[in-house]
Order: sequence, then structure tokens, then C-alpha cells
Amino acid sequence: MCGSIVGMSKETEAEQTSTYDVVVIGGGPAGENVAQYAIEGTDLTAVLVEGELLGGECSYYACMPSKAFLVPIEVAAASANLSGLRPAELSAVDLLERRDEWVSHYNDAGQVRWAEGAGLDVVRGWARLDGERRVAVRTAEGERVLRARRAVVLATGAQPVVPAAFQGLEAWDSRDATGVQEIPQRLVVVGGGVVACEAATWMSALGSDVTMLVRGPRLLPAAESFASQLIEEALTARGVTVMTDARVTAAERSQASDTGLGRIHGGPVTVTCSGRTIEADEILVATGRRPLLTGIGLETVGLEPDDVLAGRLPDWLYAVGDASGEAQLTHIGKYRARVVGERIAALAAGCEPEPVPESIPVPQVVFTDPQLASSGLTEQRARALDHDVVTAQVGYTSAAGAALLRDDAHGEAKLVVDRQTGAVLGATFVGPGAGELIHAATIAITAGVPVHRLRHAVPAYPTASEIWLRLIESLPSELLHPER
Repeated sequence: MCGSIVGMSKETEAEQTSTYDVVVIGGGPAGENVAQYAIEGTDLTAVLVEGELLGGECSYYACMPSKAFLVPIEVAAASANLSGLRPAELSAVDLLERRDEWVSHYNDAGQVRWAEGAGLDVVRGWARLDGERRVAVRTAEGERVLRARRAVVLATGAQPVVPAAFQGLEAWDSRDATGVQEIPQRLVVVGGGVVACEAATWMSALGSDVTMLVRGPRLLPAAESFASQLIEEALTARGVTVMTDARVTAAERSQASDTGLGRIHGGPVTVTCSGRTIEADEILVATGRRPLLTGIGLETVGLEPDDVLAGRLPDWLYAVGDASGEAQLTHIGKYRARVVGERIAALAAGCEPEPVPESIPVPQVVFTDPQLASSGLTEQRARALDHDVVTAQVGYTSAAGAALLRDDAHGEAKLVVDRQTGAVLGATFVGPGAGELIHAATIAITAGVPVHRLRHAVPAYPTASEIWLRLIESLPSELLHPER
């Protein structure tokens, strides 16, 4: 039996203002979730410490603003490819206004109201560990110390990685791209990952002539190769120049200056790449992000960043979200935050924390046009992990419901299945609305449902989800009829 969950008694009035059961460093989605789940339905107390906007990167500089751009762009493209409709006309001014609405004009008052309504305190300032269960916060009024009775949680997020060749240029990072105010006529995007592909999509729609410099042989190297190829073809059709195996040997800018979020940072940029000189009005460096674990006082408790990434933490210290080293995806960060929050609450009540799976499939959607949605393992990754795999791959429009979505609908879908168990290990869909199909794959992978059972899950007709039937029908008979 679990006892009731209560906070420890507070010894003095002075401690009451600075002592909490849970202190969370970082007020992004992961930080908010861990604090909420730790105190919900209990008498525990928690505080969120945030030096920027409460709600974090996702709310103001990543997921929400990028999708505020990309959804209308996709709808406009669909309208141009559905007979019976007049093509919608994109307005750069209206798109920027839509972005501003979705980021609440970079005002976090609504997030603060939510936190306070959930019973969470908010402290504005920059926090660092200052010994066991102790957090020092630099606020506008001076330094403040917060003590944690039960747990300190690192939810510090991640920061952009800027290669040496681009330092000193005042190059755009992802925040500038989502916060764009001045649309550059010519834009160079360095990188070939999700941020680079999505930014190239919306910046070209806003009117930029975009050139992508991709260090490796293909875009989105973690995806199935067919998916990378389809996204490259789509970007090229949009007018984006994609240069793969690109090696930048020099980059310079005249009159570099930081003029504010989303504004052109000075004079033209000249990039020398693979023996070719490219000139642009602005450069976006989207070469990845690393967990923000420096300058947060780890040394005061005898730790280094590698200890955090390896999970070598004392029982009172946790890391969630991008800071943990897990996949840098909001939904994964929030999932892990929920698990940690519930664990803190259970331990406080003297309960055994609920067991969780050792590993979970990681779903992801790239909101290009067409969308790329995936979950679990690619074929290459599954084989590297010594799975004996069988794959099924079909055209996206083999399902009538998918073909109905757009007159120009195209794409591919693929399942990766374990030959021994018949369980789905991974799935990838590329096509219109693909993001709405991927959760079914995540459920199948998480539950370990064999495909001979999945074939009895009847998809509605005519919907895009019928592509599941097409994929399963493409698998070998022995997987679908193991009793024979």
C-alpha cells in the first residue's frame, strides 16, 4: 500500500520561500511536464526556474512557429493539385502574422498562468547547481537560493552547434529561421537534417532562393534512403538547390552584425564549397544541437556532462528532455518527463515506481511537402542490431484514400518486420498526411503485435490508413499464416 504523498514540514518561514520538494531547472515542455506530474494529486511542491520564455524552445522557436508556416504552405500546395479548387495564394505577410499569433507574440504570460494554475511556482532567472539539492538562481533582483527536499531536475534543453567555419558570421540559427522578419532574397542553408529541410520548405515559400549545403551523401541520413530521396526530389521541385557531399572550405561576410531575431545579420555572405563560390544575403547554420550541460554547476556535485548523458546521477538528480541525451523531440522529452515526475511522486509516497519499458519506439514527422513520418527502426538499423528482418514496401497511393488526398499524391510506405516474431520493428511513410498514420505504427511496435494479428485490424475505406492493409498483404505468407 502506498502512503499519502505529502511534502516534508518546513522548518522556518525563511525556508518556506526557498525550499520545495522539486526544483526544475528549465521551463520548456519537459520541465513543465515533470513538475506537473510530480505534484499532481499530492501535497508536494515544485518550482520552475526559467531564464527565458516559459514554454521553451518548442513553443516559441521550433515546433509551433515552424508548423504555423508549414501547414498553410501544404494546404496551398494541395489546393493547387485538387481539381475543382482554385489554387490558394500564399501571403508572406499573413504567414508571418500567423506565426506571431502561434508564438503569442513572444509573450509567455499564458504559460505562466497555466503553471500557476497547476500549482507550480515560477522563478525568473538563470539557475545552476550549487551543491547537493541546492540551486542558485541569478535573477534581476540578485541571487536566490532554492533547496530541494526530494529532487532537482535538469531540463536545460540544447544549444546549436556552430562549426568553426561559420563562427563570427552572425549566421542565422533555427530561432532566426522560425522568427524571420526580413526575408532574404538568397539564403544558404547549411545542413541536411529536419530543421534544414523544414526551413528550406518555408523559406522558399516565403520567396527566398534557397541553396542547401549537405555534408553527407543525402538528406535526413537517419531516415530510410527512399524517404531521403523523395524529400530531396520534392525540395528540388520547389526550386531549392540541394548540394550533397558539400565541403565548405571558407565562409565570410562583410559587415557582420547582430540586428535581432529573424533579421538579416549584415552584408552578403560568400561561401566557398566544393570549389564553387556561392553568394547569399543570409546563411542559416542548421548542423545540429547538443545538450546544454555546461555552466550549470555539475562540478559542484562531482559530475561532468558525460555522467548526465550516461545516466550516472545521484538518486536526487534527474535529467529530462534534450538535456538527457535522448532524441531531441518534444514528445519524447515530455514522455520521459511524465515517467520521472510519476517516479518522484511514487517515491515520496513510499511506493514502488511503476515499471516502464527499457526502450520505446521514437516517432517523428518531418513536415515537408510531402510529409515524412517514421517510428521505430529503419531496415539498416534493425539489421545492425542483428534482427532477421523482412520488409514490405508499397506506393503511397496504392490506398485509394491516400490517392484522393491530392491529384499529385505520391510517395512510398515501408514496414520492417522481425522474421522470427512477426512483430513490426519500424515503419516509414512518405506522402500527404503521413504524420497522421504514424501513431498506429508506434502502437503496433510498442505492443509487439505480430502482423498475423494486425491483418485483422480493418482500416476504414477509403482512407489513407488502408495503406496498412497493402503493406501487410505484401509480406510473406508464412508471417501472415504461421499456423500453416
